[in-house]
Amino acid sequence: MALTLDDKLVVAISSRALFNLEEENRLFDAGDDKAYMRLQFERLDVPAKPGVAFSLVQKLLAFNDDGVKRVEVVMLSRNDPVSGMRIFRSGKANNLQLERGVFTQGRAPFGYLRALGAHLFLSANEKDVRDALALGFPAARVLTESTQAGSNYPNEVRIAFDGDAVLFSDEAEQIYQRDGLPAFQQHEIEKATVPLPDGPFKPLLAALHRLQKASTPHMRIRTALVTARSAPAHERAILTLMDWHIEVDEAMFLGGLPKGEFLREFEPDFFFDDQTGHVNSAAQHVPAGHVSSGVSNPAN
Repeated sequence: MALTLDDKLVVAISSRALFNLEEENRLFDAGDDKAYMRLQFERLDVPAKPGVAFSLVQKLLAFNDDGVKRVEVVMLSRNDPVSGMRIFRSGKANNLQLERGVFTQGRAPFGYLRALGAHLFLSANEKDVRDALALGFPAARVLTESTQAGSNYPNEVRIAFDGDAVLFSDEAEQIYQRDGLPAFQQHEIEKATVPLPDGPFKPLLAALHRLQKASTPHMRIRTALVTARSAPAHERAILTLMDWHIEVDEAMFLGGLPKGEFLREFEPDFFFDDQTGHVNSAAQHVPAGHVSSGVSNPAN
């Protein structure tokens, strides 16, 4: 029987999202490919330090510790194959079971998401993230300056999501931005029993829900909805999740309050939001990623 990833949670991730390669990346961004490759080769046996998404990946891979492969993490990177050697060695040095990778030497790698059947793509490259979202894959630009994840919950993968334009479509957000808060509230009251259309990250939430139900004794998943919605608009969000038969463990309806301090208390391994202001606020406290979707992120 041919190998398949169909029954696994598949995370595709770039080198800079997983490891701290900011020093090396300055050479890459300057266009000096040869110097970049030379530096990576010189540091072949120098393990790269953990990056912003390291905690998320480490904990997700721990779902495989009992010998049952439930999660697959695949390197998907603009790096060259030589630099890819360092990435795999860094994974081994950090006790990460990384087996698969695609290294495209400067070319956009997002096209391989379809072959992988990825449930999530994390990259520091904004264009790659936008292109992945356009293909229908949950994707976020990792803020490499984000605070590293805390260590208070070693046996829990904690993930927080914004609602509109992330888990849900931006249908309601469009009304808010066009007509203001009173029109938004009235629209959501009238549509309270009508489920919101799917947003770009519903497939990831659904995959996490399946993994959550298959939790091992030593690892769990805890999810949170962290949204600017407040009562009465909260009802439509809750009823939409119920219609999807998906539960979140915590829901925060903040009515426009800054999200960062609430996220600091939740301590997620990663937070996803479509609005740069919320993401930048969150990044001061937790690992954060920007989802370039919806009315707040017009196409360039």
